[in-house]
Order: sequence, then structure tokens, then C-alpha cells
Amino acid sequence: GISLGFIQAFIKKNKKMNQDIILTTGIYDLIKDLLRRKNVTPFVEDQLIVQLKRAKQIRRRELPSNVVTIDCRVTIKDILTNELQDFTFVAPSKAKRRNNTESIVGDVGLALVGNKTGDQIKWDFGSGEKNFEIIKVERFQN
Repeated sequence: GISLGFIQAFIKKNKKMNQDIILTTGIYDLIKDLLRRKNVTPFVEDQLIVQLKRAKQIRRRELPSNVVTIDCRVTIKDILTNELQDFTFVAPSKAKRRNNTESIVGDVGLALVGNKTGDQIKWDFGSGEKNFEIIKVERFQN
């Protein structure tokens, strides 16, 4: 288990960067399920537990169009290098490397999900902390 003090210190440290996130109930449940099945590294698990505690759950049709979710294309900027990267996030069952689609609960998806355009995110993928800014979120309909 994780001590409460650790979680509180972690939240305080990340409060400046990571805002509260907005998740659809479906994605919230997906992430909870990942945690339950221990399908993430302990490191990412700690970050997700904090995210879920602060997450606001809403229905999909109420989700603002600038929030990262399933079925959207996201442009992020590495704050250190100014390098831009594009990601297309889909449901885990639809993620295919050859289509350049990523699972919303993959490494990058978990870091970005629920955040919105303009948010700055600090996330550690286990290899050290990276700082991103979300430049653009485009939703696409299936």
C-alpha cells in the first residue's frame, strides 16, 4: 500500500501542473479495472490513483470537445524540447500499430486522458519525468 502522506505530498507536487481531469464513466471504469488487475507498473499506478481521486466523471455527450478521450487526435508539445507529437487514441480493442492508433489506456493515453487543450502535464513513464503541453485535441466520430 501507499502511505497517505506520500499521496498528499504527491498531489501537492503535481497540483501546479496537473489539473483535475474529466473522464467519461466508461474510461474511469477502464482505468479502475487496469488498477484492479495490476496491469500497470507500480509507478504509473501511484499516478493513476491520484488522478482518479481528482477525476470528475461525466457522460460522454457532456464531455467538452477539448478534453482528451477515446476517438480523438491529440497534439502535444514536449516543454523541454518544443518537439511536437501527434497521437490518435482509440478503445484498447481498436488500437493498431499499423493504423498509428494508441490505446487510451496505453502509456501516453493514461498520461493525457481527461486533460484539455492548454493543460501542462507532468508524467513519469518510469524513465524519468516528462513535461507536456496539450496543443490541440480533435474529436472524430466513428
